[in-house]
Order: sequence, then structure tokens, then C-alpha cells
Amino acid sequence: MKHSYKITLILLAMFLLAQFIGLAVLYKYIDTDKSKETGKTEFSNLPIGERPPIDENISYIPIIITILMGTGILLLLMRYNLTIVWKLWFLIAVLVSLWIAFSSVASQWIALPVATLLGIWRVFRPGVIIQTFTELFIYSGLAAIFVPMFNLSSISILMVLIALYDMWAVWKSKHMITLAKSQTKAKVFAGFMIPYKLPKLRKGRKNTKKIKVRTAILGGGDVGFPLIFAGVVMKDIGLWQSLIIPLFAAAGLAFLLFRGEEKKFYPAMPFIGAACFLGLGFVWLIGLI
Repeated sequence: MKHSYKITLILLAMFLLAQFIGLAVLYKYIDTDKSKETGKTEFSNLPIGERPPIDENISYIPIIITILMGTGILLLLMRYNLTIVWKLWFLIAVLVSLWIAFSSVASQWIALPVATLLGIWRVFRPGVIIQTFTELFIYSGLAAIFVPMFNLSSISILMVLIALYDMWAVWKSKHMITLAKSQTKAKVFAGFMIPYKLPKLRKGRKNTKKIKVRTAILGGGDVGFPLIFAGVVMKDIGLWQSLIIPLFAAAGLAFLLFRGEEKKFYPAMPFIGAACFLGLGFVWLIGLI
């Protein structure tokens, strides 16, 4: 077992909560009037403006290229110790994502200062509570941006490509492990970080040091991609069908966490992605009954 039962259940709970919050936010962005006119799911504009005009059938191509380029840039930033650049880049991503998420339930001019405050707090004064809280909403904003760009075919191709890339990046090149360790050290990790115990301070005569505690992590991509997949199911099939996908995705993650070995790194997307496809198959099966 990769983590203790308690930590495993917390990770699974946070994963599921992020999925359902994301679907709720995405649902709020559906333009019901326009959807009735066109006969398909249409989304309202984001507070940051219109989404990039990308062909749904090939949208996985620019997205996967962007992911590879972003990873390369991040590796360079970490290699040359340009942590402040990464923090500013990360701050912009957090701020925009939170702004979009909060704008689904409040005025964008109220959502913006709240997102700004939480983003600055998250990046420059990190802690377990602020990291966990913001992570629950960050993926909602990302889903609101990317879901309208995909259909079931293109998101399925992307899920397969991401799973293959995840396996290569963890088991072969191992650069994903390097990134995770570097981000954790710089305290700008994109994902959930659940400590086994709350950090304690060790007092000395001349200084005060933090005692290191073991921490369980779940990368942001492992949360964001299944949410986007579920969002596309909502867009192309229906609301209740999309709610089934997170349950299967969580089951795939649970399988990895319960079967994985302690202190070993594993690519989560092959397990989560396969479970998402099983969930989609289950949805189709129900539709045939």
C-alpha cells in the first residue's frame, strides 16, 4: 500500500470533491438559452474573454504540444534555479483559474480580488490549508476553459497520449519525478499535498527549524484531466452521465494507491484514464438498457 488508510482516504476524498466542484462550476457556464437554439451544449464566455477557436476534432494536438513545451520550460526554470519566474507564472495560472471558478457563482469583479488574494497567499505564503482549498477550485477554472474545445473523440485521444507520456516521464526519463521534487522543494507544487502530520517546529538555542514530515502528493494533471474528460461527457452526453465518470476515476486512483508500494513513484494517469474509459463504457451500457 502506497500510503496509510487515513491518508489514502483523504486523497480520494479531495480528488472526488475537486471533480464534483469542477462539474458544478462547468454546469454554471452552460448557456441554456443558446443551447436550446442550437440543439447542442453551448457555453457562455469566460471573464477573461472568449476561448481560443480550436477545432474540436483535433484540439488534442495543440494541447499536447503546449503541455510538452510547458514542461520543457519548467525544467529549464528549475535547472537554473529561476524559482521566482516559476512562482510568477504559477501565480498567473492560479489567479486566472480561481477567477473563472468563482465567477460562476459571483460577480467577476468580486471574484477577481478574492482570486488575487488567495493566489498570492497560495504562492507566497503556502500552507496545507490554503493549498488544499485552492486546489479544489483551480481545476474547475481549467475545465471551464478547455472542455468546450473537445469532443469525446479528441478528449479520448488526449487521455491515451497523456497516459503514455505519464508512463514515459515517470518510468523512463524520470523527469516528472524531478519536477515533483523541485516543485515541492520550492513550495509551488501543482496538486494536492497531504502531510501525515501537521509540521512542527523544533526550537534550538540559535534558530528554529521545521521538522520534516512525510507528505502524500497527487499531481494536478491527475486531477485535471479526468475532470475535463467528465466535463466533455457532460457536454456531449448529459449531466447525470458525467457524474458517473469521477466515481470510476476515483476507483482507478484507489486501485493504484492500495496496490502501489510505499516510497515509489507511479504514473497515475494510466490507471485513472483506463477507469474513465470504463466509466464511459458503463454510461453507454446504461443507455442501451
